[in-house]
Amino acid sequence: MLEDKNPQRTPVSQLGEFGLIDHLTKSFDIKHLSTLKGIGDDGAVLDFKDKKVVVSTDLLVEGVHFDLSYMPLKHLGYKAVVVNLSDIAAMNAKPTQITVSIAVSNRFPLEALEELFNGIALAAKTYNIDVIGGDTTSSQKGLIISITVLGEANLDEIVYRNGAKENDLIVVSGDLGSAYMGLQVLEREKQVFQVNPNNQPDLDAYTYLIERQLKPEARTDIKELLEKLEVKPTSMIDISDGLSSELLHICKQSNVGCNLFEEKIPVDPQFIDVCEEFNIDSTTIALNGGEDYELLFTIPLEDFDKIKANPNFTVIGHITQASEGVNLITRANTKIPLKARGWDALEA
Repeated sequence: MLEDKNPQRTPVSQLGEFGLIDHLTKSFDIKHLSTLKGIGDDGAVLDFKDKKVVVSTDLLVEGVHFDLSYMPLKHLGYKAVVVNLSDIAAMNAKPTQITVSIAVSNRFPLEALEELFNGIALAAKTYNIDVIGGDTTSSQKGLIISITVLGEANLDEIVYRNGAKENDLIVVSGDLGSAYMGLQVLEREKQVFQVNPNNQPDLDAYTYLIERQLKPEARTDIKELLEKLEVKPTSMIDISDGLSSELLHICKQSNVGCNLFEEKIPVDPQFIDVCEEFNIDSTTIALNGGEDYELLFTIPLEDFDKIKANPNFTVIGHITQASEGVNLITRANTKIPLKARGWDALEA
């Protein structure tokens, strides 16, 4: 299929702000009884009755959080929603509504914004959430996306970062490090393309890693999985900035230490292969890579038998007294202090 070299480009100014909002949001429908009023008025109206409301927000800035030279706009819209839903999942709550605000420069035609909102709509459908409002404005610096997500939970279901206790087990969902290595592959291919635009990358060997970077998924399934296993975490956080950083957050806020075992950290075979190809230490990346959007949590020791056979979970360590510090136990059985070397939003 030949690429259209002259795709249609409709200036956003042709619609105006309210016309743009109507155009981009016309396909959003309401799914939750708690949404009394969504888009179309000065504010949304929600009714959570006896549930507690959990709120989180995230900001994505072009050139800092994403690179449109290899991030398709539809994937970006999807990912922008997912990274917010992950925060609600990390509170052991159920996401229900989002607001979407964007700032765009005049280099983005209507068709580009349609692609972005197609991704947002796909995420809303996939995760069964309502899009209930937002804002649009102009930008001098490219594309900026801000999403606020609301969720619901019973008070006794909510899990914070500060509840880890001595002897608790440290558990992680999924595998780690793949999103970071997917980013390294994409950055390498970008540099090759800049040198030779006729060079077409062969990415078949990196499919899983690239998907983890461009189209991650939020682990909203974990809440139900744990409920069925009759396990309630004592603390929980999502792995957006890297395992080491997130584990240090839990230990600091819970006033505890921990031992994390290098050999227990779950990684994908494709991740190992690509780390070898790039001559990068796989443990360093698994600890510090970030953007995995898996959940890191602690559970009482007596709940080990309930989760030990579940393929979604891996026990990677245990909580200790604060005086013992936060440590990595290497494969050589050496104890070394764990440092936070993950993503820092203010050092980007």
